[in-house]
Amino acid sequence: MKNEMLALLQDIYDEVEPMLGMGKVADYIPALATVNPRQFGISICDTNGQITSIGDASVPFSIQSISKVFNLVLAINHYGETMWERVGCEPSGLPFNSLVQLEYENGIPRNPFINAGALVVSDMVQSRFASPHIAMRDFVRRLSCNGDIVVNKIVAESEYEHRSRNAAMAYLMKAYGNFENEVEDVLRNYFHNCALEMSCEDLARSTSFLANAGFSTCANEKVLTPYQTKQVNALLATSGMYDEAGSFAFKVGLPGKSGVGGGIVAVVPGRFSICVFSPALNSVGNSQLGVAALTSLSERINWSIY
Repeated sequence: MKNEMLALLQDIYDEVEPMLGMGKVADYIPALATVNPRQFGISICDTNGQITSIGDASVPFSIQSISKVFNLVLAINHYGETMWERVGCEPSGLPFNSLVQLEYENGIPRNPFINAGALVVSDMVQSRFASPHIAMRDFVRRLSCNGDIVVNKIVAESEYEHRSRNAAMAYLMKAYGNFENEVEDVLRNYFHNCALEMSCEDLARSTSFLANAGFSTCANEKVLTPYQTKQVNALLATSGMYDEAGSFAFKVGLPGKSGVGGGIVAVVPGRFSICVFSPALNSVGNSQLGVAALTSLSERINWSIY
């Protein structure tokens, strides 16, 4: 099975490698602007924890918005169903950093994967942990079986220095009574989470619980209930890929979450978790090669959930 999977990944790698360098790195975060765009890796983890990888799959990169998945899980574990009183579960239909809907909808973000929603979730987590970014770091270390995962402090500081739009969202939500903690404290922890550096192999392992009814084989623990796992996967399917969520569902048909660091995680419920990485992004902020690789993967073996 592993040899067959490796052969499949090699075929996909060979197919999309000519696209290397197409797209543009996330230069609106200065610390990410210097990342080499000519990197590409894929890792697939089965529900037993077996990893198959190719390319730059062991290279750590800034996970950025993929951290929203782990932050959401921490919040669900502490708040359960009550957390959905503060954040919705609907697609936004607007850019991930839009403020427009917050004004119309009285400070309640549409979902936890747009920035406003992730900030509210971070505020919830802030209320439950003395050091939220340490709790997050330790959580992903446990799920990935990699105790060496760290935050790139240069990236975190770069994002904090360019925080104005995220701060505006947070203060607007605070004005509507949907933000409990000091905005600047939450922002610092939020950016520390985004600046965690993980490889494809780390991310495939650490998201495997989403393919395994909430149980992490690597950590040997139940991370979510099967019902909560279905909820998270549903949100990933409808809202995890910025403005490309509909197109991604149409082409790939898997729950997924992207980050502007060039990573995308995807889930085949009951079978596999997948991470692809290539830093050059398309026009909506998703990895150009990552989307192409996952599209090819889905076409070849029909893993679509639809």
